[in-house]
Amino acid sequence: NAAKLSHHTVALWARVLAAVPKSRLLLKGSGLEDPAFQSLLRDRFAAREVDPCRIDFLGRTPGLESHLAVYHQIDIALDTFPYHGTTTTCEALWMGRPTLTLAGQRHASRVGVSLLQAVGHPEWIANDDDDYVSRALQLAGQIEERRSLAFSLRDQLRQSPLLDHAGQARRWGDAIRAAFA
Repeated sequence: NAAKLSHHTVALWARVLAAVPKSRLLLKGSGLEDPAFQSLLRDRFAAREVDPCRIDFLGRTPGLESHLAVYHQIDIALDTFPYHGTTTTCEALWMGRPTLTLAGQRHASRVGVSLLQAVGHPEWIANDDDDYVSRALQLAGQIEERRSLAFSLRDQLRQSPLLDHAGQARRWGDAIRAAFA
């Protein structure tokens, strides 16, 4: 969601790009195919000394299959802030891509934290900007671990509370019964 590309997000992602010199950033979403918007974002990164050629843009894809296939083009997903992704984070995990998030103080900036804790990867949760860059650099260097995750992360997600539909229904039912007891 282009509206989530806050100045803080761009500044921190620029630091990640500086820390991982051969990295590129792929931004995908509705409106990102607009040349004027691309120019604006490239200028924001250039102001932070990131070569604008390292930023790639992709608009909406025609269907779910092609949308999810885009995840094969990335190694690491970077969460936005202060408003985290929800669907995007779940999609990245489903497609075997680690997702780095920055913990905030409000619900909107803690969704990624909840999702990553539920799937068993608190090591992808940064506490501050420096920690975010450090964790991104560490993930970038873990090539074999990321390859393994590409094949195991979907099963980790399936086994997590996030996809425990029967357990959630049971907990919901218990809560309703307790509320009326």
